[in-house]
Amino acid sequence: MALPEEIGALTDELIVAITQIDPTNTSRLKDLKHRVEDTFKSASHGRTDQFAVSKQLEGLQEKFQVLNKDDLADALRSRLTELDQHHSSWFPEILSFLLQLSDRPAVFSRVDRLPKPKVDEDTKQLSWTELDASGSAYCDEDIWECVNYGADSSSEDDDDLVSSGRSDASVSQTLPSSPIASEEDYEIPDEVFSPGMEVVLVDSVKEAQFWRPKKHAKSNQVENFSCRVVTELQILRETLFMLQGLPTSLFWRLDDSVEVDRRYTLTHASTEALSSLLRSFSMIGAKVDVIRRFTKTTQVVPYMQSFHRCVEDCLSQFDAFLSEVQTQCISQGATFSVSLLQLAEDVRSASAMLVLLADLISSLKNNTPDDGIRCLDLLYDAVCMKQATGDDGEFRFLASLFFSCLETYIRPIRRWMEEGRLDSREGISFIIDQRGDKDLRTLWREWYTLNDASGLPRFMKPVAQKIFTAGKSMVFLQHLNALEKLEGSKTTTLTLERIYGGDSSSLLCLPFAAICESAIDKLVEANHSFASELLRKELDQQCGLWNSLQALEHIYLCKDLSVSAIIDNKVFDLMDRGRGAWSDRYLLTELAQSAFSSMSFIDHSRIIVRSHQDPQGRSRSVKALRTISFDYILPWPIANIITKDAIQSYQRISTFLMQIRRAKHLIVKQRLKYTNDTDEFSHDRSSNALSYSLRHHMLWFLNTLYSHITDFVISAATESLRKSLSAAKDVDAMIATHRAYMSSLEDQCFLSRNLSPLHQATINLLDLCVYFADIQATRYGDKLFDQTKTPSKYAKSAQSRTGLSRRRHQDTYNDGAIPSDDDDDDDTQDESDEDVGNTTGISFYEAPYAHRLRDIKSHFDQLLAFLTAGLKGVGRVDGQISWEILAEKLEWRKRRLAV
Repeated sequence: MALPEEIGALTDELIVAITQIDPTNTSRLKDLKHRVEDTFKSASHGRTDQFAVSKQLEGLQEKFQVLNKDDLADALRSRLTELDQHHSSWFPEILSFLLQLSDRPAVFSRVDRLPKPKVDEDTKQLSWTELDASGSAYCDEDIWECVNYGADSSSEDDDDLVSSGRSDASVSQTLPSSPIASEEDYEIPDEVFSPGMEVVLVDSVKEAQFWRPKKHAKSNQVENFSCRVVTELQILRETLFMLQGLPTSLFWRLDDSVEVDRRYTLTHASTEALSSLLRSFSMIGAKVDVIRRFTKTTQVVPYMQSFHRCVEDCLSQFDAFLSEVQTQCISQGATFSVSLLQLAEDVRSASAMLVLLADLISSLKNNTPDDGIRCLDLLYDAVCMKQATGDDGEFRFLASLFFSCLETYIRPIRRWMEEGRLDSREGISFIIDQRGDKDLRTLWREWYTLNDASGLPRFMKPVAQKIFTAGKSMVFLQHLNALEKLEGSKTTTLTLERIYGGDSSSLLCLPFAAICESAIDKLVEANHSFASELLRKELDQQCGLWNSLQALEHIYLCKDLSVSAIIDNKVFDLMDRGRGAWSDRYLLTELAQSAFSSMSFIDHSRIIVRSHQDPQGRSRSVKALRTISFDYILPWPIANIITKDAIQSYQRISTFLMQIRRAKHLIVKQRLKYTNDTDEFSHDRSSNALSYSLRHHMLWFLNTLYSHITDFVISAATESLRKSLSAAKDVDAMIATHRAYMSSLEDQCFLSRNLSPLHQATINLLDLCVYFADIQATRYGDKLFDQTKTPSKYAKSAQSRTGLSRRRHQDTYNDGAIPSDDDDDDDTQDESDEDVGNTTGISFYEAPYAHRLRDIKSHFDQLLAFLTAGLKGVGRVDGQISWEILAEKLEWRKRRLAV
């Protein structure tokens, strides 16, 4: 590109003025002008500002004086003065370069290191007394006060210098006027320019530039198409330049590809053969360009930095190969045998790894969070593929690259497994930290979350849960202050030689996928087993896991009835007396703590009884017992295993067992009595026989149900739980085991959602037992009901009294022939006429005693038949053997009656 016309004219004048050549010598002037234009184009920086350098040197002298280092200032000034006696246009650059290299000259510079300047011995030294013999000069001035050097004195005027305590004379003595001479009179010597004889050399260089159009003008005139004949050596050099990423004439880059200029041909090769060969070079060049662009990007993730470094090393080896080929071309000169075919073979061999890496890098999405994980997956697949194809060289290269990146990727995972430290910036994105200010009781479940859907390579997903568990175990141990016992789990580095045991013959025999996954599994398992075993010991020995399980078994599952009976008798007695204190949580808490205080494995201070009001007001139903619940506050390490959901399951089972004991308590308490009185409450002997039969069968049902749940279901499940917990490998397995244990207990006690009809039928049977006990209490004059009321009080309307009684009967006992699937709390009857004083509310004026007994027997038989059939049905579907066993026990009564 030529310079503008005005600048070209000025350039001609400048050359003539400086070189003093004859303007008519056009060839010499043209050559010089061409060189000057090239200099203008290539010059990217201007000359150094000599005035700025002079100002810096003056400031440095002044700094020496301010720091009381006058010797340095004098040495610098004398040498600048000496330098001023010589002249060179490069002095500003040299001095600027020295100033940039200097490192705190006021601190590290020493005068003794520099040769001392010559001193004229004949010069007479003046003394202070000669200047002022009387000593009265300057007495009235403040020259002895401290000087203020706060401001930059190099930029102050004379008035500021005088006010700061320095005179004009001192300034003129220390600051040189101009240490560097001007270049106005400098003349450029002729030897700077090349002599005219080198024009031939320049022309020869231009002749070698085969891409210039004028070199092919003749061929274009002869041929009717654009064709440029070049030599094989020229194509070789252009190819090497292209592979090095440099611009060329034979190859040109379009987007992400390299295209071939088909105008260039060889005299001894066909156009098709040359085009095919050059296309092979261009394809390799495009792949190498992908690598070069990748190496220029900045990687933040550590294991991607390792991959980036390995790619750079591979590219550096390829560039060294290209340089070696170029060296051979230059050193051997005309004797060098040029062969594009040989070059193609060598380039194909040297760039094989780069082509593999280019294909892998092209599959990545630039600047996305998943690039690193995808890169590991692609490397893993490439290694497996190269082993399958039997390419040992490429397999070794890719495997070494894979393990180099994998070792960096696993480093923060090891820190997580060994120390419980988590840093998402280092590449662990599949573990999410959600700690915040959460309670220690939720450490295992809520502090960390595993997201193996992203942030984890495919080959590591099988061990993701173990990695997650091992790290959480270490965090758990940290909060237990148990890490001082940890000696550390030393793991080996993953390399190709280590996982194959140094046996090179087995590299292509043993499958890489299986060997690699096995090595990773061993590495993770070592940390997982160590941390889990240490945590299990802490839970067993220091945290009291087994004591807590034993305490839950006694508090909720009523393992010792002698203790549970103390609470039952007090609660049931208060309920029978009709007092609301039976649900007082303070009274019940004190009662429970006192009852369980005799057991050493129970911390009775952790027992709390909670209660709430029953919105249905069912005081005579076993459902009223659901308003109270026992709560045992577990230590936080145990609470991570026995979760809040598990405690709620314990409470539901405890309430169900207490409901059975409530019904039995009332049946046992109401002993049947014979009476020969002929009052309005006496009945015939058939009614007494029916009441005895009902009492017998109800006690049989309650004993059968309770013993089945406690002696068979709970006992067998608890024994299985202890064995499973002892064999559990980690806390996750312990939690899963206990959750399965509670789920099994709930199912076998009819407390799961899909067994609600069976549970409702059982509750109806228990309420029927309570109703029967209340009838007996009313008949035989117990104080549960005020028998002194006269019949006249109920003589208003027989129909209304009967309707009221029936309604209260249904509300209190859920009396119905066939149990419904509705929830227990679906009663919608009006409770405005609730029994006063918590009495039974039974009147034989509304329904005779014998009629009530027959009604109870009918409902009891129907409910028991429904329960038995339901147990058999779900037993056949779900295969719980306990249901079939209970159904067989309940059918035994039916067979006995049939006999």
